[in-house]
Amino acid sequence: MGGGLVERFILRRLAGDSLSQVLATLGIAFFIADGCLWLWGGDPRPVTSPAMLSGGLQAMGVTFPLYRLSVVVISILIGLALWLLLGKTRLGVMIRASVDDRQMAQGIGVPATRLFTIVFCLGAALAGIGGVIASPILSVYPGMDADMLPLALVVVILGGLGSLVGAFVASFLIGLIYTFGQVLFPDLSYIILFLPMVIILAVRPRGLFGRITA
Repeated sequence: MGGGLVERFILRRLAGDSLSQVLATLGIAFFIADGCLWLWGGDPRPVTSPAMLSGGLQAMGVTFPLYRLSVVVISILIGLALWLLLGKTRLGVMIRASVDDRQMAQGIGVPATRLFTIVFCLGAALAGIGGVIASPILSVYPGMDADMLPLALVVVILGGLGSLVGAFVASFLIGLIYTFGQVLFPDLSYIILFLPMVIILAVRPRGLFGRITA
């Protein structure tokens, strides 16, 4: 609901002004972060994983944490559900039509404004779900949002704007690069994170799966 209120009363009033929308959302993020700091303090809070997902799974002489494997499975299921929603349902067709040509979609009776609110609510809900799922791995601490924003930015740019498949592939690619980079080269982890993005964008400016728009 919070995401829908932000879209309805703030972002919609700034439609067509991308810079103002970015500044507004950053301001809201700072406001929420300071509110959380005021309410719950600045100490990290560990979150335990469900008991049924504790332990590990042995495969080829290597132990894989069961909870981390479950996170991979959940992400695949969510990605598949989004792909089906956007590509195989009437709602998804209307959303894609509204993104491609909002005026034309509204001209044939598609409630584009309402759809954008629904999409924003869905995005906010997915962000919340991602935070809950990741909390047993990363713990919860002040500034966690700022640590995740660069990763999300790299995933979106690398995968290509408007491409669900691109975001899905880029998220796994960036996850592997960032994890191994932190272990092997901890002092260069951010360089290792952004370097592939720079190289790929030099070859494909629209990202791996970015669409060519007319």
